[in-house]
Formats: sequence, C-alpha cells, structure tokens
Amino acid sequence: MTTEIPTSAKIKSRNSGQNWFQAFILLAPAGIWLLLLLVLPTLIIIQLSFVPGIKPGDIVNPSGFENYLRILDPLYLQVINLSLVLALATTVICLLLGFPVAFWIARIAPKSWRNLLLIGFILPLWTSSLLRSYAWITILRPTGLLNSVLAYFNLPILDLLNSTNAVLIGMSYNLLPYMVLILYASLEKLDQRLLEAASDLGANSMQVFWRVTVPQILPGIAAASMLVFITGLGDFVNPELLGGASSMTAARLIYNQFLGSAQNWGFGSALSTVLILLVSIAIAFLIKFGDGKGDR
Repeated sequence: MTTEIPTSAKIKSRNSGQNWFQAFILLAPAGIWLLLLLVLPTLIIIQLSFVPGIKPGDIVNPSGFENYLRILDPLYLQVINLSLVLALATTVICLLLGFPVAFWIARIAPKSWRNLLLIGFILPLWTSSLLRSYAWITILRPTGLLNSVLAYFNLPILDLLNSTNAVLIGMSYNLLPYMVLILYASLEKLDQRLLEAASDLGANSMQVFWRVTVPQILPGIAAASMLVFITGLGDFVNPELLGGASSMTAARLIYNQFLGSAQNWGFGSALSTVLILLVSIAIAFLIKFGDGKGDR
C-alpha cells in the first residue's frame, strides 16, 4: 500500500527548491567573484606565510612557523604597535570631530539642507586618496600653506611633515566622512518620543544625552568606529607620503616585503595573515556586540 504525499507538501517542497535555485542564481556571480579575488588569494597568502625566505620564482614548500616567530622581534612588534595606535587614535579623533557634525546635520540643520550638507561633507571622497595626501603635503611642508599663515601672524613654525602627527592628520581627514555618514544614519532614527519623555521627567540636557541618546545610537557608534579602525589599520598611502621613515606601519612593512628591496614574500605573508586575523577579531566583536545586546 502506498501513501501519497499531500498536495500542499508537494507544493511547499517545489517552492523551496525554486527559492533555493533563485537564491543560487542571484548569489553565484558575487560568490564566484569573492572566491577568485578574496578567498583564494587569502589561502595563498596563508600558505606562503609558512615558507621562510621565499622569493618570486621559488618553489612553495611550507616548513614551519619561522615567519610568525620573526614577527615577535621587538622591532616588528613596535611596527605593529604603531599601526594599532595610529588606527585607534584616528578612530578617537574621527569620533570626537564627527559626532558633533553628524548631530548638527541630523537634529539641528533644516531638513531641506541636510542632503546638500551631506553631499558637501563627503565631496572630498570623490577625489583620489592619493591626491588628498599630496594636498596635505602642500599644506604641511615647511614652506607650505600652514606655515605661511603662521609666519604671517608671527607664530612659531611647525615641522609636521614626515611625522606621526602628519599621518594622524591625513588619516583623520580621509576617514572622517565615513564616521559622519554612519553616525548621521543612526542619529536620524532617534526616537524623539524618548527624548521628550526624558525632558518631561526632569532630565537635563547632559542626562538626556548620556542616558537616552547614546544608548540608542551605540550600535552606530560601534559600526562607525570599527570601520574607521579597520581602514586605518590597513592604510598605506598616508603613512608612506606623510610619515616618512619615522612612521613605519604594518602596511608599509608588508609592501617592502613584497615589492621593496627585501623581497621576502613568506614574512610579508605572515604579517598579512596577522593583520587579517586582527581585522577578523574586530569584525567578530562588532557582530557580537554591535547591536548593544551581546548575549543577553
């Protein structure tokens, strides 16, 4: 005796198969693109990281953790530490500068002007980051615009170019629009009823800000800060053009291992793998705690 599958179950099964096939068709182009240009290169880098002293044309023969142990040298740890400090400092600067701007555009500026203000603020992103860094060279060099203005007012001349401070200025300038855009999106969605209720219950402006506004936009602050931190951690252009020899970062060190005179692809791959690991940990924390809930 045979039992027939109910018609509704057959339809549901057929629809499930069709939905899976449609999802596959839609995701296949992006999936292939990511596989070829992200996953496979990353796997190759990880494989090369276990080959000490490998150069172009050498046979790939993984043999140990020598490249990773080399990273523990105090000189290279100092380079990684400087990269982390620059990325963290840039994040703090962008947050301190970007929050008031985003708050003003989202909550104070007339609605008819908000889109125009946002476009004006992100307009520098439409130009190459290389050109923006060269512009800062023109401003910060000893005979540049900044020192010309200081000399006009009989103020001390600043020697900023080829220093860590110049790198911070360039990185903060380049990444500030990203911070503002994400914070603006969070501030625009604030529940006005909660703000009014807090005021009606006697809370002053600071209490409303810290107890009502900040908790609502905390996921946006986390997302914006993580985006700036990750981008700053891998920044190459600003440290290379504005920092000089005093601002050797992990990105510059990796460049030297692959395209510089050192030509040690194994060590460069190990450094790249460590950076990938750091970024992955940062993204994992963002996914876990970015909604402000954690495991509650």
